[in-house]
Amino acid sequence: MSKKQEFKNVKEFLNSYTKDKTNSNTEKSKKIYSCIESGTFKGKKILLPDLKTTRSTKSIVKSCVFNVLRFQLQNKIFIEAFGGSASMALEARSNGCLKSYAIELDKKAYTIASQNAKNIDANTICFNDDTFKKTPQIIQSVKEEIILYIDPPFDIRDGFFDIYTKILTMIETIQNQNVKIIILEHHSTFKTPQKIEFFHKIKEKKFGNTTLSFYISK
Repeated sequence: MSKKQEFKNVKEFLNSYTKDKTNSNTEKSKKIYSCIESGTFKGKKILLPDLKTTRSTKSIVKSCVFNVLRFQLQNKIFIEAFGGSASMALEARSNGCLKSYAIELDKKAYTIASQNAKNIDANTICFNDDTFKKTPQIIQSVKEEIILYIDPPFDIRDGFFDIYTKILTMIETIQNQNVKIIILEHHSTFKTPQKIEFFHKIKEKKFGNTTLSFYISK
């Protein structure tokens, strides 16, 4: 092979490598969106965090939640634990709750949630904090009736094997009787108890690997 041919092959390789790298960067920077599905803000775009770090609620699951809650949100506070993009908190506001909160520990996801709230609704408040610390604090400070939505990473993810134990413990320690409804989104292999302190399970809805457990206070 001549030096000229060798140089040409190297040049082609470098050009190909540069193109591949550019395409890879473009794919990495590609933004993913969802939409608010119902209510006042229906159709508004919601930017989603990286799916590798945050699992967004499926559209069919979101629809189920708000079909159940639609006429119970008025005059209530909605708290979204493990808030991700704040999509559930914003959907709750769109359907008439007084105020909503989203709590997210991941910094990048929190930044996106804050931007979504800023673009859509001033009464959706986002916190970059540990759900297990911040959620009880918010609950204790609220005087209105509360709907608590808990959507943690599935326990099959690395580092989250005990996530449901921690959540059940958090629910057991709730002192504010204004918490009227708790909805836990969880992996379908996890069987939620029929009763958690003074909260009683009234229904379950399964969507493949995802299940919703609905609790009310009695």
